[in-house]
Amino acid sequence: MVYNQLSEQSVVKPSLPSPYCGSIAVIGLGYVGLPLAVAFANAHNCVRTDTRTNRKVIGFDINDTRIEELLSGHDRTCEVSSQSLSKASSNLWLTSDPSSLCNAEFFIVTVPTPIDSQKEPDLIPLERASITVGQAIASQRQTIPIIIFESTVYPGVTEEICAPIIEKSSGKKLNSDFFVGYSPERINPGDKTHQLENIVKVTSGSSPQVAEIVDQLYASIIRAGTHKASCIKVAEAAKVIENTQRDINIALMNELSVIFTHMNIDTQSVLEAASTKWNFLPFKPGLVGGHCIGVDPYYLTYASRKHGYYPQIILSGRTLNDSMGKYVAEQTKAAIQNQKSDSSNIKVLILGLAFKENCPDLRNTGVISIIANLAMPNCEIDVFDPLVSFQEAEEVYGIILKDNLTPKSYDAVIFAVAHREFIENKSRYINLAKDHAFIYDLKHILTQEESTRRL
Repeated sequence: MVYNQLSEQSVVKPSLPSPYCGSIAVIGLGYVGLPLAVAFANAHNCVRTDTRTNRKVIGFDINDTRIEELLSGHDRTCEVSSQSLSKASSNLWLTSDPSSLCNAEFFIVTVPTPIDSQKEPDLIPLERASITVGQAIASQRQTIPIIIFESTVYPGVTEEICAPIIEKSSGKKLNSDFFVGYSPERINPGDKTHQLENIVKVTSGSSPQVAEIVDQLYASIIRAGTHKASCIKVAEAAKVIENTQRDINIALMNELSVIFTHMNIDTQSVLEAASTKWNFLPFKPGLVGGHCIGVDPYYLTYASRKHGYYPQIILSGRTLNDSMGKYVAEQTKAAIQNQKSDSSNIKVLILGLAFKENCPDLRNTGVISIIANLAMPNCEIDVFDPLVSFQEAEEVYGIILKDNLTPKSYDAVIFAVAHREFIENKSRYINLAKDHAFIYDLKHILTQEESTRRL
């Protein structure tokens, strides 16, 4: 009888991937994932370390329309130019087919982590992505994959929620058959100065060796450098407090603005005077929205409550910031009623719908709260935003954006978002208001003389 048996020496033992040539799959191609996938794909065209990178990058998204749009060279988020997409195309494979992920050695998960109607973490997108990754690595034998999460989470999610899901869907064991890492995203939508390569990257891994590999992987594309955290939970906590700190500081400014309005003091003038001191923090009042600042504090407070501590300052700041849309709407209604004897045919214009300046991102925009609370009899509310998709505004919020604006036709004009267009052409937009109309500047675009009130 002949035995066809492999000798012990001929068995190929699986190994960890190289940070310079291991293939990478980026899961989720939104504001975070697409710039990351393009950066890795383009890294082979430049040398930032002693070793030239040589890796294949798979950009995966479950949205077929998103893949088709990117293949045509267009990024609706405006984070990646057509030129950058074209440059990356030779090394970037865009797909919505999960079977394409099976040969990847690094997986980077960049799916959204929103909150639900109870303002608690909604981890469903992250859980589904973990299942997808688990299924992709189930048949891998020659390489031990490393799965890195970038989505904002509370401390413990990567190792206590995501890793067990991957274990179950792959039949593999953490820190034996696969490893995990966490490197929080720091993308600032619409910011052309602080972009991916220019922002220090926090990295971490589920073992010291893997932490070093993850750090080297990101160091190959991040010019600003990396910071290797002592463990995954530290990296997770660092991310969630970055935006919590910012949220609290903005809440303080918003409360000061309310106080100074009651005192008939211009808040912007106060801030200009106070900022002459070297250690005064340059925060300003305003609406808080988007995918991070208005969400991350709820992740931290949720985790805190699970451990028996009920935060006070963090939730107070959230409550105050969430109330600012209603505050602006009530002030606007009161001003209109005081100056307009005829309460019929009231027209209000809101300039800006995106959650922040110079980007089309509508996620959790605070402008919606203004619109919802501004409703009153015989009042027509127009919204104009030159950057936002008409289709998305209608699909997500049921808002039909205006495309033509008539001068001298509005009883109130609210400058809600500091788009460059509004700043550079502010006289044109001021002229949309009727004589003696209420002009409310939420973003310090106008001078005190040009506006009726500044937040």
